[in-house]
Amino acid sequence: MRAIIPVAGVGSRLRPHTYTVPKVLLNVAGKPIIGHILDKVIENGFTEATIIIGYLGDKIKEYVLKNYAIKVDFVEQEERLGLGHAIYLSRHTISRQPILIILGDTIFDVNLTSMMASEYTALGVKEVEDPRRFGVAETENGFIKRLVEKPETPASNLAVVGLYFIRQPQILIECLKELIKANTRTKGEFQLTDALHMMIERGEKMKTFAVDGWFDCGKPETLLSTNRHLLNTYRQPAPIESVVIRPPVFISPKAVVKNSIIGPFSTVAEGANVENSVVENSIISEDAMVVDALLRDSIVGSNAIVRGTFKRINIGDSSELQYS
Repeated sequence: MRAIIPVAGVGSRLRPHTYTVPKVLLNVAGKPIIGHILDKVIENGFTEATIIIGYLGDKIKEYVLKNYAIKVDFVEQEERLGLGHAIYLSRHTISRQPILIILGDTIFDVNLTSMMASEYTALGVKEVEDPRRFGVAETENGFIKRLVEKPETPASNLAVVGLYFIRQPQILIECLKELIKANTRTKGEFQLTDALHMMIERGEKMKTFAVDGWFDCGKPETLLSTNRHLLNTYRQPAPIESVVIRPPVFISPKAVVKNSIIGPFSTVAEGANVENSVVENSIISEDAMVVDALLRDSIVGSNAIVRGTFKRINIGDSSELQYS
């Protein structure tokens, strides 16, 4: 079975980190976002994947090929014209077998096997307070009767959260083709939601699948929240001399930590160096250095350097902050 993973976005809400690193390679709980996604699909029996790349796509390709043996086709989306457009570009990798589309900016804690056991197309949904930011599903008698992308006045609070199990992908491709040929856009883009609603209008039956464990990685605060959740599921690291570990934390075996207090809810990634510091509810990315610092609710980018007493920072890659 094949998973389709669109990751072409720029990730503007996560700047400055995404100036030099694509969003899906940002570290959360010791691993890039796309690493968590691929682990999940492989764990659930997928043997093939299509990854739709764009912004800094070569870095994504390099990471995946270096770390995963799953068969992967890479498709480039040069113009980011929407999720529907991204899926349509990958049509040559899609057969008549069912597919799972899984968005690349979220991490899911869900049993995909149960979702794929449905005899119908099934969309992952979650009840949210403000569904205007999402595609929204309206249901009747257990089936989806209508899908609307980011409605101004939602008739339902069931947000479609980025998991789509498609029983008949060729029908989806046909609907996407029609949208693109007619230049039918919603909010300036070719929307997957619109194509799915077109499938319903043509008689395709769709059900919803409740997704309680849905973790957004699209903003600094939600990235830290997702980091906290994942750390709760991790085995805690072995004791380190001169270091107080307040679990849950992730400390890479290839990180150097001295005379510090780490945690709770903190990640220290591979190659990072932390000395004489307190790090709480924070992510210290690959090869970063933190010295003589007090950090809370912070994200330190790869190769960045922080020296001195700060409380909360959001510093991008290869930057330096020094307090004197």
